[in-house]
Amino acid sequence: MFSSRHPEDRFRLRMHRARSVDLTDAELVEIRAAQRTFEGAYVRTALSQLSFSLVVLKIFTSEFYSIGALFAAYAFSLLLVSAYRRQQGNRQFFTEVGGDGLAMKRFVTSGNVVVAVTALTIAAIVSLLVLTLRLET
Repeated sequence: MFSSRHPEDRFRLRMHRARSVDLTDAELVEIRAAQRTFEGAYVRTALSQLSFSLVVLKIFTSEFYSIGALFAAYAFSLLLVSAYRRQQGNRQFFTEVGGDGLAMKRFVTSGNVVVAVTALTIAAIVSLLVLTLRLET
């Protein structure tokens, strides 16, 4: 009954599909604020890390290329996390319609995204430490 081609058709707000709902000004402000705060923060961080990796690759000598590549990989990983966070963000504002046709409203925190970014950051810091210590020898 509710199966369709578009994944956005699973999400509802006030009995309207997420693609065709007419949002109030307050709802628009809330959605935009969440996008700026959460989704935008990951993208901005990824872009800054990518910029830093390009600076390292361009300015420093070939001994530092591995550090520049590390920051580029970290930036790409953050972009992937940002895409996942954006996909998960729909669950905060819309009600999902299950396979049985019943609406499910559950609040889901972004704890899984925080854990993923924490693990990525720790791995990047440890890798940076190892690469820095290798430079001395």
